[in-house]
Amino acid sequence: MAITIKTEEQIEKMRAAGQILKDLDEILHREIKPGITTAQLDKIADDFIRSRGAIPSFKGYGGYPGSICTSVNDEIVHGIPSKRLLNEGDIISIDMGSILDGFNGDCARTYGVGKISEQDQKLIDVTKQSFFEGIKFAKAGNHLHDISAAVQAYVERFGFGVVRDYVGHGIGRHMHEDPAIPNYKQKNRGPRLVKGMCLAIEPMVTAGTYELKVLEDGWTAVTLDGRNAAHYENTVCVTDGEPEILTL
Repeated sequence: MAITIKTEEQIEKMRAAGQILKDLDEILHREIKPGITTAQLDKIADDFIRSRGAIPSFKGYGGYPGSICTSVNDEIVHGIPSKRLLNEGDIISIDMGSILDGFNGDCARTYGVGKISEQDQKLIDVTKQSFFEGIKFAKAGNHLHDISAAVQAYVERFGFGVVRDYVGHGIGRHMHEDPAIPNYKQKNRGPRLVKGMCLAIEPMVTAGTYELKVLEDGWTAVTLDGRNAAHYENTVCVTDGEPEILTL
């Protein structure tokens, strides 16, 4: 496993890439309402990222057609933007990435469309908080899988499922770098965390079973039981003290 340690200069570039996504999150939060299509959201994101001198990380990545991933309701990750209209009560997870000066930022949020059910709001809230429970351990001297175990322990307290088929990842010059970061407990504690490691930590949580299937488009992953899912991600840098979140 080749985990790259970033210099302060490289982290500064990742901060700048992350700032674009912070700003994009605010824009999308305002734009997501009943009647908008996922393709319209994709165009808003693409135009904004490029307006800041960056490139959307996902566009063309492995052949992926969109600039963001738009996963609605039972779609967990990698939903493809389309003419699909968002309706009152839907939830949508948007995964967004930017490349600026050769370095990546990556984050994901789940938003409610109009008024949503209490159960869906709880799913979104628990998913988000599980990230923060995990990064309590994202400190130099701790081990990577301490983060994984903390995410799972928090999520399962609420009876929700933690996706196994997709995991978080290291990030830097490449969107996906070592190490892989599961959101569930491992048999070992994993590599020791050191200052300068940059990690994309991303709990993917389901209302029911964590089992999934990928649709015929080859990208969209949906829950096997058809229940809703949520996704929350930030790019995090390990420091000597508290972790720095580069996309929040």
